Amino acid sequence: MEKDLIYKISGLNELYDAFHKAQKNSNWKASVQKFESNLFANLNELSNLIRTNKYEQKPFNAFKLNERGHVRLIKSLHISDRVVQRTVCDNILTPYLNKYLIYDNGASQKNKGIDFCRKRLSIHLQKYIRKHGTDGYILLCDFRKFFDNINHEKLLEIFIKYIKDEKAINFIKKLIDTFKIDVSYLSESERKEAVNQVFNSLEYEKIDKKALTGKAFIYKSVGIGSQISQIAGIVYASEIDNYIKIVKGIKYYARYMDDFYVIDKDKQFLKSLLIQIKEISSRLGLTLSDNKTQIRKLSAGFRFLKIKYSITKTGHIVKRVCSQNITRHRRKLRKLKKKVESGRIKFPDVLNMHKSWVGNLKRFDCYRTLNNIQNYFNSLFKKEIENYERKRKTRTKNTRFNIPADVELFTDWRLENSKIPGIFSNRATSAIRY
Repeated sequence: MEKDLIYKISGLNELYDAFHKAQKNSNWKASVQKFESNLFANLNELSNLIRTNKYEQKPFNAFKLNERGHVRLIKSLHISDRVVQRTVCDNILTPYLNKYLIYDNGASQKNKGIDFCRKRLSIHLQKYIRKHGTDGYILLCDFRKFFDNINHEKLLEIFIKYIKDEKAINFIKKLIDTFKIDVSYLSESERKEAVNQVFNSLEYEKIDKKALTGKAFIYKSVGIGSQISQIAGIVYASEIDNYIKIVKGIKYYARYMDDFYVIDKDKQFLKSLLIQIKEISSRLGLTLSDNKTQIRKLSAGFRFLKIKYSITKTGHIVKRVCSQNITRHRRKLRKLKKKVESGRIKFPDVLNMHKSWVGNLKRFDCYRTLNNIQNYFNSLFKKEIENYERKRKTRTKNTRFNIPADVELFTDWRLENSKIPGIFSNRATSAIRY
């Protein structure tokens, strides 16, 4: 079996499939095109490096990304390293670990995601209301700096529990250890304390690189931006999932990475459950956010995954988008307006982006909000919309007989002045000039 797993992830067919998945939506990059230009030789080299245990990952390309008001540090990989992580995740981690996860663990899995967790919350609320009515409470929890504080040793213990292959585990350990933190700038006593403290990668980036000599490391944190980090986030808190679902037998529970909820009619039970969750989190090296962890009455309304939920007296569940999202989109439209005027971006691209955002909102109870934001968009891009509609009508007219929209039409006077009646219409006498 030891030979089978390590040879499976390094097989040329597996690496070939992994490349085509890894390059999806990024084949415009020069590094991807260069790798693909000599694809089979590069895949063969990767296969040999993995099988001879000589594979070494290239340095990360770290950059900051502002996502929905949150600044995140992204650690992206070279295409060759993405291929390796893809084959490891698709052929070892996902098939070996997924069958041990609860159904309501909904992040970064096939046929699951943020919409899945929102639907599960709606289903849980509906089932609870039918059984107990609108009287009840919901425990909302969120981990502080979840990915930054995943302990490598504890993560590997979870992998070893389900993957009985020493060579495969050693190779996975090598990939995880690339996220280790250089703490050479700290004293020996400070390093011991740092292991149990909440690590913040954004603050860590401010440290002078000259102070990071590579003499001492702590093995925690998995950077956002790689597939193995996503799987680590799914699996790492599964002890909490199993405790709540299996040991406590609670039906109304779901988790989306570092956000999760529990619904129950007894507030005191949720308070005691929260204490037990904190104990398990402490063993895992995780800390719950004091600001976001709270127990709310269902009838008072609450917020989960950027959606505001409120329940009427009749038990109807109302879902609205948070006002911060609306404000952020308005602000974004004003910035895009300036970019359109300066020629940095085309209006059709802005229009498609806006349609996509509006299409997402149509699933929630926000009819007036949609009308207001659409009126704002129309007033902001009034001239651009008029020009776009004028061109669209012209394009529709020109493509009536499959004539491309970007060609110039002119009339051949020889055909137009032809004395043969009934044969050449105005459209038929038109020629195409490219």
